[in-house]
Amino acid sequence: MKVTFFGTTTLLFDDGKDQIFFDAHMTRPSLMKYISSSSESTDKQVVDEKLKLHHIDRLKAIFVSHSHHDHVMDAPYIANQCNAVIYGASSTMNVARGGDVPEDRLVEFAANETYEVGNYRIKVIPSIHSKPTALNNDLGQTIDKPLRQPAHLRDYKEGGSYDFYVEAEGKRFMIRPSFNYIEGQMDGYKADVLFLGVAGLQKADAAMEETFYKETIDKLEPKLVIPVHWDNFFSPLTKPVTGMPRLVEKTEVVFYKLAKYCEAAGVNCLVQIPGTSIEI
Repeated sequence: MKVTFFGTTTLLFDDGKDQIFFDAHMTRPSLMKYISSSSESTDKQVVDEKLKLHHIDRLKAIFVSHSHHDHVMDAPYIANQCNAVIYGASSTMNVARGGDVPEDRLVEFAANETYEVGNYRIKVIPSIHSKPTALNNDLGQTIDKPLRQPAHLRDYKEGGSYDFYVEAEGKRFMIRPSFNYIEGQMDGYKADVLFLGVAGLQKADAAMEETFYKETIDKLEPKLVIPVHWDNFFSPLTKPVTGMPRLVEKTEVVFYKLAKYCEAAGVNCLVQIPGTSIEI
């Protein structure tokens, strides 16, 4: 399985036959644009360049974990460019409708259901977003009508959060975009690879950090942990990759904490740079 990382939580899976996106965000408007609530649209030039550069010409589906702009903003444009199906909650469906994605290429998924796309089996698991912040305090709010671009970035409401359990090529992958947990939610699952959202880990207290690891790494017993949602998604992909703004989080501390735990647990930990691919 070839997995390409585009920053934040945007992952492209490619089994050699079919491609699937998990989340879809490449435009990455600046923090100032977010704070000022300016209206923004998908940067078609950036997205088209990435689609061409990474030979994204066999895309079958886009699964969206939740409907904040840094997870869903570019999904409608990519779906229309690639004739792909968007899978997501009701808020994601309204983002897609705002982007004129045809209804026959929209699937409002159901929690705990499994969807088969090509040789992939993808289970949608209810999850919980990381704790709210001053920049992100809309948890549980929904998008109740088609959201057309240009749109205010704050209009992309969370709309519920989900993890994805992917079985393909004889391997098991767990994608958990947010730094949080629902106690017992991972019971019964095992994963070869865990893509683990870590935004918020640096400021978590010891009890939260310990329980988070127990409810994810310890239960899933992965051979490999790859952190996601660690990079500054307000910085464009055309510039050098950096961690989160230091006022928000010290990314080097996040990596240290995660690597230290994985080392003690005997689990490999790999930091994947946006724009790169790995074979798993």
